[in-house]
Amino acid sequence: MKNISIYILFYFLSLPLMAQQQGDTDYDKEKLESAKVAFITQRLDLTPEQAEKFWPLYNQHREDKRNLMKSLHVLGKMDVEGVSNEKALELIEQKFEIEQEILDLEKAFHKEIIKVISPVQAVQLGEVNKDFTRHIYHMQKRKKDPEK
Repeated sequence: MKNISIYILFYFLSLPLMAQQQGDTDYDKEKLESAKVAFITQRLDLTPEQAEKFWPLYNQHREDKRNLMKSLHVLGKMDVEGVSNEKALELIEQKFEIEQEILDLEKAFHKEIIKVISPVQAVQLGEVNKDFTRHIYHMQKRKKDPEK
């Protein structure tokens, strides 16, 4: 019964996100975040004590990773036409440095997070994040094409 009520809560939290005009790219970030918190908390079966410690660590990790990914994206979008071989090698090295920072960030996060949640929950976290993204994607797809 608890699972059903969490899914119903998640569904109603997600409805406003899906009630936008077709082609409208604006969304309510707060409602999306609330839905994500409910989804992950339920799927990982976090206790209130775990959740209290988990979410600040998770949010900080996500922000740090987002910043590194932005740097990687900027680097990947650079115009390399007419760039010297030396500059190209420098760009490749910068890319690997950022990717290593991301890997180091992931390692540090998992080291910290398993002090708060179980290692099994930590392993499940990646798939739960993907499931949430898929869920939102499918809801958007159904909204745009209700016949499918």
